[in-house]
Amino acid sequence: MRLVIIGGGILGTAHALAAVRRGHEVVQVERETEARGATVRNFGLVWVSGRSAAELELTLRSRQLWEEIGGKVPAVGFRPAGSITLVRTPVELAVAEAAAAGPSAEARGFELLDPEQVRAINPALRGKFFAGLHCSTDAAVESRQALPALRAYLAATGRYTFHAGTEARSVTDTAAGATVLDDQGRRFDADLVLACPGAAHGGLTRELVGTLPVRRVRLQMMQTAPLGEPLTTAIADGDSFRYYPGFAGAEVDTLNREQSQSATAAEHKMQLLCVQRLHGGLTIGDTHEYDEPFAFDVDEAPYEHLTAVTEELLGRKLPQVVRRWAGVYSQSTDPTAIVTRAKAGEHTWVITGPGGRGMTLGPALGEETADLLDL
Repeated sequence: MRLVIIGGGILGTAHALAAVRRGHEVVQVERETEARGATVRNFGLVWVSGRSAAELELTLRSRQLWEEIGGKVPAVGFRPAGSITLVRTPVELAVAEAAAAGPSAEARGFELLDPEQVRAINPALRGKFFAGLHCSTDAAVESRQALPALRAYLAATGRYTFHAGTEARSVTDTAAGATVLDDQGRRFDADLVLACPGAAHGGLTRELVGTLPVRRVRLQMMQTAPLGEPLTTAIADGDSFRYYPGFAGAEVDTLNREQSQSATAAEHKMQLLCVQRLHGGLTIGDTHEYDEPFAFDVDEAPYEHLTAVTEELLGRKLPQVVRRWAGVYSQSTDPTAIVTRAKAGEHTWVITGPGGRGMTLGPALGEETADLLDL
């Protein structure tokens, strides 16, 4: 079978990988010279710890697939580093205790650690905290280099072609399949077309399926110079409990009721996530903004908050911040939907909306789509 995949982000590339692995031929088109959206503006985290019970099995499958990919494509930078969510108050500790004793604790690899145990695993954490919730199944990849590495791996099969700087203008279902026309007048015939537009909900996406049950979410993040020592796990703060459904329950209700976020964190709906890149620098974030139109610039107050929290947990000054950026991702408005798949024609589908979980779930979602469409 011949597939044309529109969109060069992680979701489109994961679907290309699933199809090629099953023996199909794939042509992938991307309107930019390189994917520039949420795929390369994220932490690169394969985040098992906070996923809801309903999506845990899929997440663990995706984590397994990423490890397999990392073995075949070392340049994606896969590492099973795990994470530690550091708690600084009694109500945060109660959430961590409940998670460590919960029914999915073993599957997630949860273990509650005292400060000495935390520092035995991650010696760079010399700051102030009560305890740490360790998740051994969390992992990371290098978001800025994963896609080129995956494309090179796919191209070596002889059944994959990538067209950069190519904008799909139309998709027409035919009796035998579908035809994609691009902005250079080229025609790509396919048995199946998968459009993975990321946060581009207008234009061709709207022409194909109208208004989807998705929204866009904007975040701010930053990157430091090399830390100068290993940060052996990803880290999060107690505010992250508020944003991940895997922690939902009475203890999080108490956290939200009894412990207010700082004014800046509340205004920007913030949590701290931090992961070390292979070059030694730290990727730190993030914020959540839901009301459009989004600003074109970034606010400094969230960066000051993130810096202060990270420095408190590390017990040291951060290296110089060398990059700051904003990103936008697509999120299904149905909280029970892991991704939105919309049939646009007999041979055409639009797939988007994993809601900040694209890097985590990409490989498993590609595999799931292939199963659903009997590829």
